[in-house]
Amino acid sequence: MNLLTEGILSVFSHLSQIQQLQDIMKGLRLVETAKHLPHLIREAEQKDLSFTQFLLDVTSYEQTRREEKQLNNRLKWATFPFSKTLEEFNLKEQKSLSNKQLNRLKDLTWIEQLYNLILLGPPGVGKTHLAVGLGIEAINQGYKAIFTSMGDLIHNLKTEEITRKSKARMKRIREADLVIIDDLMFMAMDQQEANMFFHLINDLYNQSSIILTSNKAPKEWGELLGDQAITTAILDRILHRVEIIHLNEDSYRMKHRSTIFGEQSVSK
Repeated sequence: MNLLTEGILSVFSHLSQIQQLQDIMKGLRLVETAKHLPHLIREAEQKDLSFTQFLLDVTSYEQTRREEKQLNNRLKWATFPFSKTLEEFNLKEQKSLSNKQLNRLKDLTWIEQLYNLILLGPPGVGKTHLAVGLGIEAINQGYKAIFTSMGDLIHNLKTEEITRKSKARMKRIREADLVIIDDLMFMAMDQQEANMFFHLINDLYNQSSIILTSNKAPKEWGELLGDQAITTAILDRILHRVEIIHLNEDSYRMKHRSTIFGEQSVSK
């Protein structure tokens, strides 16, 4: 056995560390580490790390950077209108939802079960905040989530075959684990729009979970969709597995509105 062989064997003598290296390095090209490599080398020299530990640090750094990049990309693609987490959702302001219920929503088992959520209530009660918070939580747990207003969704459906931007957008919507549609039934649809919306719901059925926010109960949707047959078909798919959450408190924005006198007006 020559010196080179002995050196190699001594470096990889710890089987547990070898296994860690093998697990982490699978599929990694160390792209993210390239720019940071000089710093990692200096740090290893200062700490007098073994070669094995240095490799572990390098591959761990690469894995962490890739995970951060993927998370940032998923957050970017989700196109949330703002960044508000579930921790920022004030249950004292919205007492119609209990802490226990919020925690059940937060564990996201309903996504695995392909459940839909319908968040009902007037403007300003926190429907969109709750939907966005659940979307951010889903992304943090490794799911693909995407947010769209009803108006933007109809526009993208109508221009999907015309523009690459809309086509790419609809592709991401159909591939998402969680699709958030905000302000459902905010505007009336014509028959073509209602038909396109039905086909999207049909595409997502048994494939993705959907969160719908609306100030109209499902029984009222037919008035705005305009076609009872399409309404029935849409409701059949959405309501198959659904949790309807009523947010009935007063508008948070109205209770905490600002005034021109530089004071915060709190409604009684």
